[in-house]
Amino acid sequence: MIGKITGVVDYISEDHVLIETAGVGYILYCAPGTLAALPSAGEVTSLYTELMVREDLLQLLGFRTVAEREWHRLLTTVQGVGAKASLSILGALGSDGVSRAIALGDASAVRSAPGVGPKLAARIVNELKDKAPAVMALGAQAGRTAAPRSSGGPAHTQSKPKAAEPGTNTAASTADALSALVNLGYDSQEAARAVAEATRSAEDPTAEELIKAALKSLARSL
Repeated sequence: MIGKITGVVDYISEDHVLIETAGVGYILYCAPGTLAALPSAGEVTSLYTELMVREDLLQLLGFRTVAEREWHRLLTTVQGVGAKASLSILGALGSDGVSRAIALGDASAVRSAPGVGPKLAARIVNELKDKAPAVMALGAQAGRTAAPRSSGGPAHTQSKPKAAEPGTNTAASTADALSALVNLGYDSQEAARAVAEATRSAEDPTAEELIKAALKSLARSL
């Protein structure tokens, strides 16, 4: 299965882009925000992909981040949400906006996407609210571990992974949880206090667990 495509932008259309790699051109259907963020024709770009399979159609969908693709996968598990509605929601809110709306139970924000009515927006929030922390943690982790390629050597060269030092996992989880909460719009000091409280009450917690606990703490303080 194709999970990511890196290649040269051939052209950008109203709802899709054609990316050429290794002599093959791939058409990827994307949200408007994804298309707007792409470089000009002739430049190199990368998109994460998801294959949409229907009886009469095979389409590749393109996403800027892993979190954006994961939200698409989750959104389309909700009855009444197809690829078109999912891309509409992601196009209107972005992955951080979707995380914020669903984690905070803000159905009105989801309803702002074209073609999404109040009943569908409420269903999306109700069914996916418990899954938001996992996607938020995934997005924060991807942002923390992403490293720019060196222009002086081969793109595929990678350093050998180092063994984690004691406390490294908890520190990384804490950083990811804090980043996710700040992206939700919480004040950094307020988020830090909630994450610190969650860290004290758990042994070697994951970022997802910290986000869940911190969100509960922040909700109680409102």
